[in-house]
Amino acid sequence: MRLRDGCSRGERPDRRCAAAGHAPGVAPADPHSARTVRVRRDSRDHQVRADDLVAGDVVELVAGDVVPADCRLLAAPELEVDESSLTGESVLAVKSTEPTAAPGLGDRHSMLYEGTVVVTGRAVAVVVATGNRTESGRTAQASEGTAPPTGVQTRLRVLAKSTVRFSIGAGLGLLAVDLTRGQGVAHALGRAVNLAVASVPEGLPFVATVAELAAARRLATRGVLTRNPSTIEALGRVDMVCFDKTGTLTEGRISVAVVSDGAESRPVDALTPPLRQVLAAAALASPWQSPEHEVAHQTDRAVLQEARRLGVSPEQGDGTVAALAERPFESGRGYHATLSRSGGEHLLSVKGAPEVVLPRCTLSRQTRRAVDAEVERLAQQGHRVLVVAERPVPDALDIPDARVHDLEYRGLLALADRVRPTAARAVTTLNAAGVQVMMITGDHPGTARAIADELGLLGDRRVVVGAELDGLNDEELAALASQTGMFARVSPAQKAHIVRALQQAGRVVAVTGDGTNDAPAIRIADVGIALGSRATPAARQAADVVITENLIETIIDAVIEGRAMWTSVRDALSILLGGNLGEIGYALLTGLLSGEETLNARQLLLVNLLTDVLPAMAVAVRPPPDVSPDQLLASGPEAALGAALTRDIYLRAVATAAAAAAAWLLARPTGTPGQASTTGLVALVGAQHGQTLAVRGRTPLVAVAALGSLLLLAVAVQVPGISRIVGCRPLLPHQWGIALTAAILATAAQLLAQRLTG
Repeated sequence: MRLRDGCSRGERPDRRCAAAGHAPGVAPADPHSARTVRVRRDSRDHQVRADDLVAGDVVELVAGDVVPADCRLLAAPELEVDESSLTGESVLAVKSTEPTAAPGLGDRHSMLYEGTVVVTGRAVAVVVATGNRTESGRTAQASEGTAPPTGVQTRLRVLAKSTVRFSIGAGLGLLAVDLTRGQGVAHALGRAVNLAVASVPEGLPFVATVAELAAARRLATRGVLTRNPSTIEALGRVDMVCFDKTGTLTEGRISVAVVSDGAESRPVDALTPPLRQVLAAAALASPWQSPEHEVAHQTDRAVLQEARRLGVSPEQGDGTVAALAERPFESGRGYHATLSRSGGEHLLSVKGAPEVVLPRCTLSRQTRRAVDAEVERLAQQGHRVLVVAERPVPDALDIPDARVHDLEYRGLLALADRVRPTAARAVTTLNAAGVQVMMITGDHPGTARAIADELGLLGDRRVVVGAELDGLNDEELAALASQTGMFARVSPAQKAHIVRALQQAGRVVAVTGDGTNDAPAIRIADVGIALGSRATPAARQAADVVITENLIETIIDAVIEGRAMWTSVRDALSILLGGNLGEIGYALLTGLLSGEETLNARQLLLVNLLTDVLPAMAVAVRPPPDVSPDQLLASGPEAALGAALTRDIYLRAVATAAAAAAAWLLARPTGTPGQASTTGLVALVGAQHGQTLAVRGRTPLVAVAALGSLLLLAVAVQVPGISRIVGCRPLLPHQWGIALTAAILATAAQLLAQRLTG
């Protein structure tokens, strides 16, 4: 049975398994599961549970094992370990017992770390740390903590406090006016309390919640899962995205990128016939006869997968090649050699490190200089370079090391962790949207810089190595980060320090990654994003947003949805707050002009019910219909709830109060005081709905909600029993005309003012 990440049960782990940080068949969520480990205690071998290990235990590990604890190596014959989930490096780490004091995890060749995977060789090691004392345990602890507060909720709290203060102030103002007019204290106090209480917008606490839930549902259909819907609003404010390299900006697996003969280099998808022969020779120098799932080394897999994809066969078309012997790659040897027979000839094929294979080739001095220059050029581009060579041999004996000499140089293979096809476009789009992009990786600076250059991340910004961060405080680091496009060779704690410094500098930071080493930074970011199906459990648990597919461009969809949600919330808040300020202004204005009660508490509650609950909620749950994704991206994170919201609130308040006051004044000579106040009420509600329809009328849900509310208003006004309950009086046709005309004119004036000031 083949698992989702491409590994079959019982297979040795390939790069796809290793990317998930676990061996096939081992649940990734708990590194201390019921797995057993071979331990040497009291001079005898024992099988113990991984979570029963203690410091001082000596463990034995072979290819396919997940390292159960942090260990110091005692023996490491041909040992290579996949540490990508911890360090971010896609290339296997070659281990040895030589002591090292290197500060970076990726440079500590004498150590094994919990959760990493043994790919080749075997290990004997002593346990030095378990549980929370391991590197992955400390990383998990660092990723725990309180998530930063969200912007919409903070903004709503500020708006709610301001609204309450304004309502109380309006009530006190009306109280003072009534007392000045000689009204009784009880009557004046009752009117003031009614205005203060009833003018608070009941729908305000629910606007962000319903908008976030609606946006989360839309994102879920595109493979974006949010742990907390309130995270979506932070997506709209993001102005800095920090990407991990391996598995995020890159595909997370080694593949052949370039083939060269020393004089000509071509991308692997544009090979000439001679360069295809170089790839065929490299495939022949690999375990090509083995089933794909049994090929243990990632370099062999990369060569064979590319050869199969391009239809390049080791048999070179004659179908008569037979594998006779093989000398697998070992880190101490530096090459992979095979012996094969084609017809009556025997061929020794070799591929390996340039410093090992080139001295065994028969090359002229001039050719050797040209090849060395090509190797250096490819290495500076972040490639891992292999030399391919071969020679005929007289017999089919074994392949001792002494026999690997006098080789005929065939060419070079440049391997790399390829950039995702859509990564460059995603970076360009984010930059155009005012979102700065930064790479933070544990990988080698040279490898990471090649990726950054390919994506255009750096420009005039610098590259900083993790060792340069030691001793810097948050202010110094924030100043350094403003000039930096890439941090390389950084630890998980340093990643978190960088993010924290950016936040203290006022940046709204999203962190995207898929490894255990990304978890602390993902957790403390304003928006933590775990990318892809291969994201480790630590990254998923720390993330606010999980993107289920390996599609980096989905991050742009999430940012667009966040900004669309802010735009919808802005429109809904302008309906709620602008309308309520208009109600307060109308009540105060009419209170100053006359001693009549133009809006009683029941009418204010009716207005809030008709304008808050249905239209405002309908606006909040739908994205803006006439704004393109490009416009949303270009608008920037502050375009929604900043000056634009304040402008919309004031314009709506003035238009609403003016419509109601004008209708009330025009209706007074033509009817009773009750009909005049009802005319003002209809103009008040009509102006608010007119403005809502003018802005969002093309959204069916909003149109239905607004028209439905107007219909309910007509029923409440014209049906005698209901009209009396809410304190209204049925209107005559000309009074309806006055109210609706005032509402339409106020809507037109508000839209004109919005265009002139927008």
